[in-house]
Amino acid sequence: MTNKHAKINAFLLAVAALIWGIAFVAQSEGGDVTGPYTFTCIRYLIGGIVLIPIIKIGDKTKFYGDSKPKNDEEKKTLRIAGLCCGLCLTVATILQQLGLYLGTTAGKAGFLTACYIILVPILGLFLKKKCQKKVWIAVIISVAGLYLLCINGEFKMQGSDIITLFGSVVWAMHILTIDHFMIKKVDPVRLSSRQFFVTAFISAFPMFFIEMNGDFSKVIPAVAVALSGKALVSILFAGVMSSGIAFTLQIIGQRGVNPTVASLIMSLESVFSVLAGWIILGEKLSLKEGIGCVLIFGAIVLAQLPQKVDSK
Repeated sequence: MTNKHAKINAFLLAVAALIWGIAFVAQSEGGDVTGPYTFTCIRYLIGGIVLIPIIKIGDKTKFYGDSKPKNDEEKKTLRIAGLCCGLCLTVATILQQLGLYLGTTAGKAGFLTACYIILVPILGLFLKKKCQKKVWIAVIISVAGLYLLCINGEFKMQGSDIITLFGSVVWAMHILTIDHFMIKKVDPVRLSSRQFFVTAFISAFPMFFIEMNGDFSKVIPAVAVALSGKALVSILFAGVMSSGIAFTLQIIGQRGVNPTVASLIMSLESVFSVLAGWIILGEKLSLKEGIGCVLIFGAIVLAQLPQKVDSK
C-alpha cells in the first residue's frame, strides 16, 4: 500500500470514529426507550437496507473499487465473511447495549469498549500479527488517555461494566476478523451489508422472546414505539450513520492497515464524543479530559510515524 492510500484509509477510520462518537448518546437514549435487543435489530436492519442502493451504484460506477465476487469461490468467501463478522458484531453490540441498559454510564462504557485497543495486539499475537515497539507504546499511552478522558471519580466495576468489557473482547475479534477477510479482498460494502442483516436476524430472537415475551401482539406496538419520537431519531442516526456509513468506512479503511493501528485510530470515538458534547451541547471540558485527548492524539501520531530503516 502506498503512503497516500495509507493516509486515505486512516482518514476513513477517523471519520468512522467521529460518527460513532456522536452516536454514543443516540445509542444510549434509543436503547432506553425500545430495549437493547429491539434497538439493535431495527438499527442494523436499517443499516443493511441503506447499503443496497450503494452496492448497485458501486457495481456500475466502481467508485469504491471492483471487488464484486466473480466466481463461486469468491461468493462463498463473502458468505462466510458476512456470517463471521455478523456473529461478532451481534454479540459485541448486544453486550455493549445491554451494559448501557443495565446502568453503565456512557463515559465508562466508552472507556471499557475502547479497551479493544490493547486486546487487538494481544489477540493478534496468536494470529502471528506482530506490532512494532512504537505501536505498543502508543497503545499504552492511549489507554492512559482514555482513562483520563472517560472516568470521573473512583473507578469501580459493577455487573453491567463486566458485560461491557466482555463486549470489548468481541469488538477486538470483530476488528481482527475484518482484517482477515480484507486480506482476501472481499467486497467491503457487500460484507458490511451482510453482517448487518446477520446481526438484525439474530437480534430478532431475543427481541421477540425476551422483550416481547413471545407475544406476536406486541411486535407492532414495539416497532411503532421504535419508529416514533426521540427513539426514531436515535435509531435512524444509529442505523444510517453509525451502522450503514461508519461500519462500512471501517471495513474499507482497514484494508492494508495494521489492525492495532486501526484500533488506535478508531479509539478517537471517545475523544470525539467528549468534544462533541463540549462544542455542540456546551458541556464543560475539564483539564483532565483535555490531557486525555492530547494523550490519545499523541499516541495515534506516534503509531503513524514512519519506521526507520537501518542503512547497511
